[in-house]
Amino acid sequence: MSQDAYDAAASGGTGEQQRSIRERLSTQAEDTIGKLADDLLANDVINSALQRALGAREKVAQAQESAMGALNLPSASNLDKLARRLRSISQRLEEIEDGVDRVDRRVEEIGSETRNPAKVEERLDRIESRLDELARDVAAIRRDSPSGETVSAAQTRAVVPEG
Repeated sequence: MSQDAYDAAASGGTGEQQRSIRERLSTQAEDTIGKLADDLLANDVINSALQRALGAREKVAQAQESAMGALNLPSASNLDKLARRLRSISQRLEEIEDGVDRVDRRVEEIGSETRNPAKVEERLDRIESRLDELARDVAAIRRDSPSGETVSAAQTRAVVPEG
C-alpha cells in the first residue's frame, strides 16, 4: 500500500473513497444475503418446514374463525363482508333519497300549477281542443272509409304533441 493510500485510509479517506467502500460493502452484503436466501430455499428441509408453517398458519386461522363463530363473534372476513354490504346499502339509500327528492320537486311543481287556476284552465282548454281535433279526425276517417272496411291498428294511432 502506498503512503498516500495509507494516509487517506488512516485519516478516514476522502468522501469519494468512503462512498466507494460503502458501495462495495453494500453490494457484497446484498449478494451474500441473496445467495443465502437462495441456498435456504433450495434446501429441502427448510423448504418443507416453510410449507408446514404456512399450512399450520391456515389451520390456525380456520380454527380461530370456527372458535369465534362458536362464541357468536364475527371474524375479520365477516366484518369485511358486513362493511361491503353496508356500503352497498348506503349507496342504494342515497339513490332512493335522490329519487324522493325528484318526486318531491315534481309534486311541488304540480302543486304550484294547481294553485294557479289560470294555468289549470289553460291546460284544460288545450286538452279539450286537442280532443276536438282527434274527434274530427276519427269522424273524417270513418266518413272516408267504405262501410264494413276495418282500419288497421297502425292507421288508428295518432301522434299527440306534448304540451
